Amino acid sequence: MQKLIKKLSSRKLWTAVVGVVTGLALAFGLDQNTISTVAGAVTAAASVITYIATEGKVDAAAVAKAVTEAQDAAEAVSGTE
Repeated sequence: MQKLIKKLSSRKLWTAVVGVVTGLALAFGLDQNTISTVAGAVTAAASVITYIATEGKVDAAAVAKAVTEAQDAAEAVSGTE
């Protein structure tokens, strides 16, 4: 699951998606406004996905650090190390 999230948060992936979508839109003869709207929507979605994935990773690291510190403190108080 982590690999999938990492891949989905890749700016290179979303840049490629925008390029493919734009190319297909041009090939099917969509007007410039539609192409701009789709490209903007994909770019916005990529930004949100990247932000959420990054914040989730930061939060997970903070929780892991807090757990480790709490375990160390409990061991120090109980005298078992």
